[in-house]
Amino acid sequence: MAGMAQIRIARRVLTECIAAMAFPILLLSILVAPVSAPVVAETDRSRARWCGVETMPLKPSDHSWAQWVAPRLRSRSMWRTDLPVFVTAVLLSALSLLVAFFGFIGAAALVFSPVFWLFGIAAQVGPFTPESVKETLLAMPAGIVLGAVTTTVLTGTSFLRDLLLRTFSRSRDPDLLAKLEELRTSRASLTAAFEFERQRIERDLHDGAQQELVAVVMRLGMLEATATAAAAAADQERIVRLARQAQAHAERALERLRDTVRDIHPRELSDLGLIAAVRELAARSPLRVELTSTGGDAQLSSPTATAVYFTVSEALTNISKHAGVGSARIDLRCATTDVHVRVHDDGVGGARIDTGSGLAGLRERMRSVGGNLEILSPPGGGTLVVASAPSEPPW
Repeated sequence: MAGMAQIRIARRVLTECIAAMAFPILLLSILVAPVSAPVVAETDRSRARWCGVETMPLKPSDHSWAQWVAPRLRSRSMWRTDLPVFVTAVLLSALSLLVAFFGFIGAAALVFSPVFWLFGIAAQVGPFTPESVKETLLAMPAGIVLGAVTTTVLTGTSFLRDLLLRTFSRSRDPDLLAKLEELRTSRASLTAAFEFERQRIERDLHDGAQQELVAVVMRLGMLEATATAAAAAADQERIVRLARQAQAHAERALERLRDTVRDIHPRELSDLGLIAAVRELAARSPLRVELTSTGGDAQLSSPTATAVYFTVSEALTNISKHAGVGSARIDLRCATTDVHVRVHDDGVGGARIDTGSGLAGLRERMRSVGGNLEILSPPGGGTLVVASAPSEPPW
């Protein structure tokens, strides 16, 4: 515990020294304020997290600085939060520069005063100038004390920086909070409505068009049998051929309809749960799939189970199309509070979550239920898709 505290103090002193060295840059950034304010404020939040303070990053990890700063400039919170943090950073960096420069240089001059004396140099620190070897020796502990005081002041400056950061971050924008709550509610409603609509389409296709196609196939079979028995010999071959062709078309349409229904919302997922649905998915895959599952899926909500299912489905599809291998492994772990799934292959690797791709859509879907999707895919090293989500969405 003491070692961790010392590490955090060392980090604070180091970050203050970096801030002191960055003061000229911060001073120049005033010329392009307020554009520089969000960047400096977000950097300060990162500094606070590195020093052990819980702060939430505002820039999404998949956004570039340009993509994030442009809309940030139009928000009220930039003026209420980022701009004050920016001004604080400039002022405290100036303070850190003065303290670190004079404090550490003075401490070094006092500690090494005997060494300087040997070379005929009387190291002057403020009003003190050694005039004998004895005074240089007495200056050494004073230099240690000055270094300790400088470290303490820089640490206090770092804590003051954290205090002001939290203070300005608590200045909430009521309009922003209202819009955030509205967005959260809208996102939850949209996900629930999307899930309900999938299930409704699945029921309509299963109970309507699919049943009709089954009847068509049966009747065409009866037509074939009747034509075989009753038609004249001259027309029998043609009638049977047409009937068989029609039956084949209807069977293909029925198979495609079943695939469509399964892609919209698999019946196994609704009736048997996530583990059974993933097992059926693995059985239908053209790949040799090794499936390992632990735990039970009874506690999983429908949106969470559906998001995980389609993540596995998309991963298997990508493996069969792009990985260049014929096998894959699935590790599905269901717990009381969450679910984790890993899909791995030994293929060519190099997969990425590009904007607009199927995996990008799945990542957003996982995020909509409070989960996350990650891909580890070094070129030539295979691909690992990792998805996790809470059993119940946070909304």
